[in-house]
Amino acid sequence: VREGHQVVCVDNLITGSRANLAALEGQADFQYVQHDVTQPFGPELDQPVDAVFHLASPASPVGYFRNPLATALVNSVGAHHALELARRRGAKFLLASTSEVYGDPLEHPQREEYWGNVNPVGIRSPYDEGKRFAEALTMIYVREYGVDARIVRIFNCYGPNSDPNDGRIVPNFITQALTGQPITVYGDGGQTRSLCYVSDLVDGLIRALCTPGTAGRVYNLGNPEEHTVLEFAQVIRRLANSTSEIVFHSCARQDDPQRRCPDITRARRELGWSPRVGLEEGLELTIAWMREKLGLGE
Repeated sequence: VREGHQVVCVDNLITGSRANLAALEGQADFQYVQHDVTQPFGPELDQPVDAVFHLASPASPVGYFRNPLATALVNSVGAHHALELARRRGAKFLLASTSEVYGDPLEHPQREEYWGNVNPVGIRSPYDEGKRFAEALTMIYVREYGVDARIVRIFNCYGPNSDPNDGRIVPNFITQALTGQPITVYGDGGQTRSLCYVSDLVDGLIRALCTPGTAGRVYNLGNPEEHTVLEFAQVIRRLANSTSEIVFHSCARQDDPQRRCPDITRARRELGWSPRVGLEEGLELTIAWMREKLGLGE
């Protein structure tokens, strides 16, 4: 919108918040349509479309554990509807996929060529397998219909406007640290993650869509700086000036990957992209936003 594009946002807000759109609603170049993308699009989208970003889906374990069928459908039927829209309008298409397609990986760091190690019937499968199906569907549309589509696999994005209760480690740990609750670590905290700040991710999405020659390509978008979950808990506690105790739950989450770190060689080479926001800088910005969101003073 800031760059002069007309943007139509289609969302049923199953895990989202209308408040996140407050700064955009009322602007002439922004339109919000409340709609479930698993249902056919209505007359609101009977207009020229240059690009389709399929970002719809619960993305946190809490979200897809509570809504397993909706998660599977938005990544299958919903992806089909979004791809059909792009095909009919001759629009570019970008699928927001996930590092979860790698499951509990046996290759580190994970390259785009790696096929993954996923439990197809586990508790995380509505999301993991849903995204894998959406990727397959996207490539069918590339090969069969010549749709100008690409796939990005997102690794652990975080930042302001996160839901404090969405269950992922950054909002979880920050909320617990700011409110004086014990910071909860599942397992021994030795499992690793790589956190990518939201502004870096958005830059990567736009580059993936707009860079020539990206049709039919798959890109990892994430920060290759790998840390343990325990290290994240300790850094967040320090940056939040918290006295919260770090507690360990011996029962690790089912199918929780032990290591997760992207190889972003392809994104660097083909998109000229790499993350710029450092871990502590991004966490400080997120903590400040969360503090205000929770109504807490300094």
